[in-house]
Amino acid sequence: MSKQGFYFDMDSCIGCKTCQVACKDKNNLDIGILFRKITSFEVGFYPHPGNYHFSGTCNHCSNPKCVEGCPTGAMYIASDGTVQHDADICIGCRYCIWNCPYGVPQFLPELGKVGKCDGCKDLRDKGENPVCVDACIMRALEWGDIDELRKKHAKEDLINDLPILPSSTMTNPSLLIKPKNVAKSNDYREKVV
Repeated sequence: MSKQGFYFDMDSCIGCKTCQVACKDKNNLDIGILFRKITSFEVGFYPHPGNYHFSGTCNHCSNPKCVEGCPTGAMYIASDGTVQHDADICIGCRYCIWNCPYGVPQFLPELGKVGKCDGCKDLRDKGENPVCVDACIMRALEWGDIDELRKKHAKEDLINDLPILPSSTMTNPSLLIKPKNVAKSNDYREKVV
């Protein structure tokens, strides 16, 4: 089975949140609910400070804890390897939220159910990219077969573990990150912007 996922070029990301806004708009999400979130971090201190941005969403893991925690089967792995959600059988119990180490699934109070990034399945079915990818003005995001993305960016120092993220060994995320060197530091602080 082909596994689909995201590539994120942290060197190119300027933290503009255009991907976040495009996702929020497409999914018509209420205030405070995000399926993709930009988080900014600071490292070090004067005279050697640094900063970076992380664009996070569902990592469409090979071993998704949200799927394991869902008692109804509403969270499931689709034929393209992405983690999908069936709102028709979701009972809003939030077990998927509690199980996901990345905090990705979001409770939608107006529906009494959970929602999450589906990789813009409706657009991908038409041969298009997820909205976050096309909205990124710096072209820091790509979507595709994770093995193909790995080959395309083979000369880069690709990782999927950062000090700001849970260990990837637990979930095996379909996420390739080209990190900034400062993002490998354990001495980080989240910036509130």
